[in-house]
Amino acid sequence: MKPQPVMCRPEAFHLFADQLNHLEETDALVRAAVAVSMHRLGNVDLDRLFDTLRGYAEVVRSRVRTRHVEAVLAHLHQVLFEDAGFGGDQRNYYDPRNSYLSEVLRRRLGIPISLTLVYKAVAERVGLRVEGVNAPGHFLARVYDHSGPILVDPFFRGQMLTPEEALDRLGQITGRTVPPDTRLLRSATNVQWLARMIANLQSIFSTTDQHQDLAAMNELQKLLSQTNG
Repeated sequence: MKPQPVMCRPEAFHLFADQLNHLEETDALVRAAVAVSMHRLGNVDLDRLFDTLRGYAEVVRSRVRTRHVEAVLAHLHQVLFEDAGFGGDQRNYYDPRNSYLSEVLRRRLGIPISLTLVYKAVAERVGLRVEGVNAPGHFLARVYDHSGPILVDPFFRGQMLTPEEALDRLGQITGRTVPPDTRLLRSATNVQWLARMIANLQSIFSTTDQHQDLAAMNELQKLLSQTNG
């Protein structure tokens, strides 16, 4: 018998559950992230959301004249960070909307993990290989080039960082001394990615005493904890 939600909106719970068997796919990760937001937002138009992601990718493809990763990356960053203006919400960082993918796409503001998911979903549609970087206190993208990986910070409008610069940024963000250990820049599985998105909302709802919303996130977290990856 399939588990049933008690506090989570049923449409959100079941959409989330349906993605877990193929969460290694980026589009499934996107749908699961949207499902997390649907507890608060109600139904989200998934077709429209994916049309938006495809639209950004189509603009990038229309400008690319070579398959070189550097050229594709330059056009991707032009479209997302300069033309569309995606960036981090530094004024209201803990606004739950920064974790809701449809709101991130509408407002073009988010937190590192949600902005990196938008970045990955568009970048992969133009042929780039992108991983999330599950760093302590921050979340980055890793793009693979023929010459090696490139670290990208979507929160800071696509800044490219060396590993050393990325570790320095972790120290600046967390206010703690960060050792020069690149193991802190490990890739995130999609399960880890989604777990961290949920954990962010659990923290917000706990801090603001939104007990029903916290209970709903706990239900999703319990479902996810039963998934391998």
